[in-house]
Amino acid sequence: MTIVRIRATTTLALLLAAAACGSGGTTDPSVPTIEETTFAPSLGITLSTFTKTASGLYWKDLVVGAGSGATVGKKVSIHYVGSLANGTQFDANGPSDTPFSFTIGAGQVIGGFDEGLRGMAVGGKRQLIIPPNLAYGSQAVGPIPANSILVFTIDLVAIQ
Repeated sequence: MTIVRIRATTTLALLLAAAACGSGGTTDPSVPTIEETTFAPSLGITLSTFTKTASGLYWKDLVVGAGSGATVGKKVSIHYVGSLANGTQFDANGPSDTPFSFTIGAGQVIGGFDEGLRGMAVGGKRQLIIPPNLAYGSQAVGPIPANSILVFTIDLVAIQ
């Protein structure tokens, strides 16, 4: 098993565990906001080009897929790279790995990850910027520090 697979398996378990625990937001003023964060140049983020949802999630389609978009109740299969705002990669599930699958809206992953795939079509590539309250909140999880803003680049492989 490669390091990427070990890390992906570990982070997958952490995503599921945190989602099941219902990690939530905070009103602590020391929690970073996406708007005030300086992102690593390697992430290629220009915040003004992203769409912000009512929940505070930011998303941007890098490649628009074809067909119907993913909706609540559908099982999606994806490849992804997860990074902290400083550019540190904490997880990846690449093209040579078995795609990571979950059902949208079933509470199997962190809220921002779940929300961020809605409307995405197969073949699409999307970048998500997830605020702490839609990720792990004040909990540190594995290599992810407490109150972290997470950046995911996601390739949607299949919708079932």
